[in-house]
Amino acid sequence: MVSTLHENTRRTPVTVLGLGPMGRALASAFLDARHPVTVWNRTPGKAGDLPGRGAVVAGSVQGAVRAGHVVIVCLIDYDAVRATLEHAPADWEDRRLVNLTSGEPAQARRMSQWAAARGIDYLDGAVLTPTPAIGTPAGAVLLSGSRHVYEAVQETMAAVGGTATHVGDDPGRASAYEIALLDIFATSVNGIVHAFALASAEGIEPERFAAFAAGIGGFLPEMITRFAEQIRTGHYPGDRSTIASAASGITHIISTAAGHGIDVGMLTAAKTTIDQAVADGYGPQGLARLTTVLRAPARARA
Repeated sequence: MVSTLHENTRRTPVTVLGLGPMGRALASAFLDARHPVTVWNRTPGKAGDLPGRGAVVAGSVQGAVRAGHVVIVCLIDYDAVRATLEHAPADWEDRRLVNLTSGEPAQARRMSQWAAARGIDYLDGAVLTPTPAIGTPAGAVLLSGSRHVYEAVQETMAAVGGTATHVGDDPGRASAYEIALLDIFATSVNGIVHAFALASAEGIEPERFAAFAAGIGGFLPEMITRFAEQIRTGHYPGDRSTIASAASGITHIISTAAGHGIDVGMLTAAKTTIDQAVADGYGPQGLARLTTVLRAPARARA
């Protein structure tokens, strides 16, 4: 016990504001790393087993912030973050604020300006892994904002496990990564459930379809890497597949799905982009070229 207490005196005190599933996971990881941990939640009774493991439950935001040298906030949105921190102490000397609340890049930049106006050292961040991965080698957090603030919290944030990576001085950069990655996830999930609906309408059993669908997923990592290189160089060879071929294929998908009464809204939107690319003369090029078509001003694509 003596050695544990002595070790804790050398660990950075951490405060976690917000005890949803991710907030509890973060607090647990800091406890596992033997940091003194204080927690606060607007609604009492959310701390679970954290007090029994050594966490102190603060009765107020003021008390919680005063207890931590690194203050982690993980709430429902940026409005909740600002409303909560309005009740925090005015003196943030020797404290750093790390906001791991999900939001938009513009919100992160505005939050950074809000913090700067109050003399608060601020980092914005994005947690890229689910709660079970926090505190394990699979944990991954992106942080953005001032490099010197990152360096000040780097050792403490190692408790989240895996990697806590600084992605730049722009406080919105971590959120930008998160939003773009969520774009992949959201559209992929939509594609998966749409494909299952279409297969089911054609009488294909889910398990039989899944055996082949999993193989499609296996192509994606290499494709992502290849697309990145093509986008960087501005060279879009059509040696593997072409936009013209995609135009034909998506037409067949839309026709078949619509024939079964399945919604085709997302597919129709994708076809609009593909058709524009063909009209622009990009039909023989590879699919990564669609990135530039999507980024073109709407009036230029009209």
